[in-house]
Amino acid sequence: MTASTTWVEGAAGSLFDLDNLPYGVFTPRDSQDGPRVGVRIGDLVLDLAGISEDLWWRSPSLNAFMAAGPAQWAAARAWITEALGDDSHRERTAPHLHPLDAVDLHLPIEIGDYVDFYASLQHASNVGRMFRPDQEPLLPNWKHLPVGYHGRSGTVVPSGTDIVRPCGQRKAPTEDTPTFGPSRRLDIEAELGFVVGVGSALGGRVGTDAFAEHTFGVVGLNDWSARDIQAWEYVPLGPFLGKSFATSISHWVTPLAALDAAWTDLPVQDPQPLDYLRVDRRSGLDIEVEVLLNDTVVSRPPYSSMYWSPAQMLAHTTVNGASVRTGDLWGSGTISGGEPEQRGSFLELSWGGAEPFTVGGVERSFLEDGDTVTLRYTAPGTSGGRIALGEVTGLVLPATEPKQP
Repeated sequence: MTASTTWVEGAAGSLFDLDNLPYGVFTPRDSQDGPRVGVRIGDLVLDLAGISEDLWWRSPSLNAFMAAGPAQWAAARAWITEALGDDSHRERTAPHLHPLDAVDLHLPIEIGDYVDFYASLQHASNVGRMFRPDQEPLLPNWKHLPVGYHGRSGTVVPSGTDIVRPCGQRKAPTEDTPTFGPSRRLDIEAELGFVVGVGSALGGRVGTDAFAEHTFGVVGLNDWSARDIQAWEYVPLGPFLGKSFATSISHWVTPLAALDAAWTDLPVQDPQPLDYLRVDRRSGLDIEVEVLLNDTVVSRPPYSSMYWSPAQMLAHTTVNGASVRTGDLWGSGTISGGEPEQRGSFLELSWGGAEPFTVGGVERSFLEDGDTVTLRYTAPGTSGGRIALGEVTGLVLPATEPKQP
């Protein structure tokens, strides 16, 4: 069955055709019913609870469905594709389609743990050159393992959530002592997020060849970053308050099956990784990203340039015996390509603020109050066109005054 056979008006040939079908959680505004699971087709949401008695569709998250495993994921995708592609199902299915502008979308998963990686060679090299100009850009371990840190799952928020400028300690190189106040160097990181469907046992390992057995799908992800807070705190243990205040993800989770046509060759990994990190060369993803600042595209980072693959990130997460759980989320780290216009953070686009970039005739570097940042993603679809992943957007609000104890 091809995407062009759908009977849903306006969906055929769109970025949300039958070869996409991302999952989300929504509430119809004209209903007293609670949140439930749906799939997007064109500019509509199909209420799966309306055409099936399965209880996991009547849930406020995707976790129960994700935990069912790959065989059930495949069966559900085939059933939904038939329901939306075979005209004989139109009469029964059409009443359960809701316009996007008539529903409220929610955080799609109950998030367990959140880990963020640092998997772009270009991003890591750029940051190294800025912060360690007299040293090698990459630290000695970078090409031997996917570097990451454990984030704060409780501050992962859905697209559209306003981002309050964080406060914390900052110390510029020209200052003798730190001060407390709102971040002066608020930034974004354009990333891809991966969602664990089936967990693993404590003490076990997930090999690179078992990636698809455990990974349900992908989300757009913005790792908001307070660079001045981060720069003062990160030695010797790494990011903490400069990252933990907010991470935004898309409302839609794109299943791995929708990305079958997007797999591509990884960049050459030299030196060759240790055995537990070995992967087939075709383990990268051809996903294009757009970064918009106040509706103007300022960067187009290519995910295909990422040095470490998602399978390697998952394998490294569990190689010490750490378990993963349904709903765990890991981010790819900033996606940056080799050209200046492919950098996935404002830190890089403005080279630490020293080389501002221009938007609408105005020089910009870090985020200002009132700015809106949107991340958009597209990938090759299995029917020959392109599909869109869920976009991520956030409006920056001024810092709030801390309450005194």
